[in-house]
Amino acid sequence: MTRLGVCGWPVAHSRSPQMHHAALAELGLDWRYQRLPIPPGLFAETVRALPRLGFRGVNVTIPHKEAALALAGAATETARAIGAANTLTFQTDDTIHADNTDATGFLAALPRSAYGATALVLGAGGTARAVVYALRQAGAADVRVWNRTRDRAEILADDLGAVAVDRADRADIVVNCTSIGLLNPGDTFKALPLRADDLGAGCLVVDMVYRLGGTPLLQAAKAAGAEVVDGLEVLVAQGAASLERWTGRTVPDQAMREAVKDIAT
Repeated sequence: MTRLGVCGWPVAHSRSPQMHHAALAELGLDWRYQRLPIPPGLFAETVRALPRLGFRGVNVTIPHKEAALALAGAATETARAIGAANTLTFQTDDTIHADNTDATGFLAALPRSAYGATALVLGAGGTARAVVYALRQAGAADVRVWNRTRDRAEILADDLGAVAVDRADRADIVVNCTSIGLLNPGDTFKALPLRADDLGAGCLVVDMVYRLGGTPLLQAAKAAGAEVVDGLEVLVAQGAASLERWTGRTVPDQAMREAVKDIAT
């Protein structure tokens, strides 16, 4: 049986298996997609062993996206420009090929253009790198990056043409790319440099973390009058793009979306 999976640490929260199984069923493919909890110290050796176990490819999530690119023997121009990968494909010549569908998935989920907008990206990991790259490609006028460790924010900003900041001034688009709120929703406003008052009308808030009923960040932003995008929409868009690379077929993204929403209700 052909196998697929999602690598992360933690990964128990991931809704990718249900989402991908729905699409695979629509395509008539009897493939299996599973969660793969891999601690950082075991990532490389574990991923290298997956092809022998029947894996065609894997999605990669926190905290392995930069390590995924470093592991690959070949990569798309997009993945190299971002400096991180969320999609690995195991090729017949034993090459591990890296791609990044986070950037296109993020832009596909936005309800309006980022052209000319000011943007604040929270975090400096692999997901943040993809979001900054996407915003710059989409023509955002000013992209600022905040991270708890400023050094990492500066590295990301220097690599991708953004500006590292110490505080969260108001922006047209705010994107949370940190893992804050993933395991403990109550940490959101304690650990992020945001105030609900800064997330009012005219602001678009995207949380790459997804939770049942929406994250506290999105709930507060919506209550303040901001437009919000749930991380589930980004998950569907990037997941569909990954599955198309593995199957070579057009993926029924609506089936994926419905599967995710069924879990969330």
